[in-house]
Amino acid sequence: MAHTSTRHRAEPRSRFKSPNAEVPVANLQLGNPYRRGGILTLVTVIVLTIFAARLIDLQAVRGESLAAAALDQRLRTVPILAGRGAIIDTNGEPLAVTMQARNLTVDQTLVTDPTAVAIALSPILGLDIGELITRLTGERKFVYVAKDLTPQTWRLIEALRLPGVFSEETARRIYPGEDLGANVIGFVGADGVGAGGIEYAYEAVLAGTAGSITFERGPGGRVIPTAQRDQVDATAGASVQLTINRDIQYVAQEAIAAQVAASRADSGTVVVLDPKTGQILALAEAPTFDANRAGASAAANRGNRALSSVYEPGSTSKVMTLAAVVDQGMATPYSTFTVPSGLKRGDKVFHDSEPHGTLRLTLAGVMAKSSNMGTILAAERIGGRTLYEYLKKFGIGEKIGLNFPGESPGKVPKYKDWSVTSFPTIAFGQGLSVNAVQAASVYATIANDGVRVQPSLVAGVLHEDGLVERPPAPTMTQVVSAETAKQVRAMLESVVGQGGTGVNAKIPGYRIGGKTGTAMYVDPACGCYNGGVVASFIGMAPADNAQLVVAVSVVNPRIGRYGGELAAPVFKEVMTYALQTQRIPPTGTRSANLALTFSGG
Repeated sequence: MAHTSTRHRAEPRSRFKSPNAEVPVANLQLGNPYRRGGILTLVTVIVLTIFAARLIDLQAVRGESLAAAALDQRLRTVPILAGRGAIIDTNGEPLAVTMQARNLTVDQTLVTDPTAVAIALSPILGLDIGELITRLTGERKFVYVAKDLTPQTWRLIEALRLPGVFSEETARRIYPGEDLGANVIGFVGADGVGAGGIEYAYEAVLAGTAGSITFERGPGGRVIPTAQRDQVDATAGASVQLTINRDIQYVAQEAIAAQVAASRADSGTVVVLDPKTGQILALAEAPTFDANRAGASAAANRGNRALSSVYEPGSTSKVMTLAAVVDQGMATPYSTFTVPSGLKRGDKVFHDSEPHGTLRLTLAGVMAKSSNMGTILAAERIGGRTLYEYLKKFGIGEKIGLNFPGESPGKVPKYKDWSVTSFPTIAFGQGLSVNAVQAASVYATIANDGVRVQPSLVAGVLHEDGLVERPPAPTMTQVVSAETAKQVRAMLESVVGQGGTGVNAKIPGYRIGGKTGTAMYVDPACGCYNGGVVASFIGMAPADNAQLVVAVSVVNPRIGRYGGELAAPVFKEVMTYALQTQRIPPTGTRSANLALTFSGG
């Protein structure tokens, strides 16, 4: 039997490993080259797989959205401002216009050298270099550097091609006359939106509709000229034409400002009205403000006192009372009244402004002498209810309808609320309130043969395409008969004639009719009489064919007191100029010379 060897063939060390076997030094240092190559291959495959997956995600899955996001970072949309419509006077002269301007802006993240940019901008803008460096430095993408630059200034800056420096289109509202008609025109705020007067009332008409433009920016924020642009055009606003005549407005403002200063009054107003059309040719007041710098003025001076402030009319209200008496057939200009030194009604004794004994006055004399007691006696012939109805027909207590912010309707108490003393006080102009335009409208009614024409301030809206919108025809109301109006005009001439209270309103060559007023002033701070007055005069010319009415009021004067003393001279100055400007000649007829007194018992 052959001997069998017990020797085994050696197996590769890599397949059999005793737990206690020593690891060769060479394997500790370098590892198995076959094993190392396999791991690297596996890692490479994994990395390439991840990269490929990421590439697929970026290009195929999210490519469109990422491209859009990148484009969004390059796109910029800026508004295209709509040109604001102008405000012009009745002859087309500009009262408010818009001029192009630029706001200078900066993207601070694109400014690499704020100091250099500030040095370049400083002499052009007239701003301190340190201040500019502050505005140019930071991480904000939009900061205003300067506002309301002229297009010429922007062109100088644009030529420097400064990185990160841009501009946006804006506009400046310019009022060429500064304070001329400012209380009518109003003003715009810092946002370019109307904040007062016609600018506010007609904001929707003047503003137009803004557009926009979207463009692509390249490195440094510069516009890429060849890139696609999306643009929505703006629609310009329409212009508003007023009935105001800027020349008459100027003279009226100058005249009332001078009288307010001379009499140290709180304020004053002048209204010039065409009685046949109702158009307001001037609406002046003092103090006023510069519409170009509205924010620097007192808020009280930025409104329109002729429409928003009300006062007790006093004796100028007597024209309504006496017109009602004549219209009811209860008196004529020659009717006689015995006026005592005092007249008791209820628990109150009424007097005239100047003490006197018994007077024998005609109705024309009651008007010319502005007798409170004579007016009460005349009004008692028609009674309180009828007087109330006439006051309402004259428009007292109702808004004029000018669509003007802050307009007050005035007030006349409801007849059912009248006390025993309400009737006599209301008859001569106390206990009711009016604004200056309402007061002028009363006299315009008498001037226009008893027909009240609704006053107007806007003549039309002028669109860019040439379309002109005219307002609806004014409302007309027959308040008193034409014959009554004629007789009342004759009585108003007596006020300006010899022995009347309004002689300072006379204009050589013209027949003038009007009425003075010196009403007790109600202090708005306490709602009480404080001893002050509202001195007024309202008149028409020519009296026998009236073409113009001018109403003047001087509120709370401290030097002087009476309407004939303070307001009548202003009326004369403004009316004289308005007659000349409107080319209204004298009628050439003789003034009515009504008897003011009578003899006998």
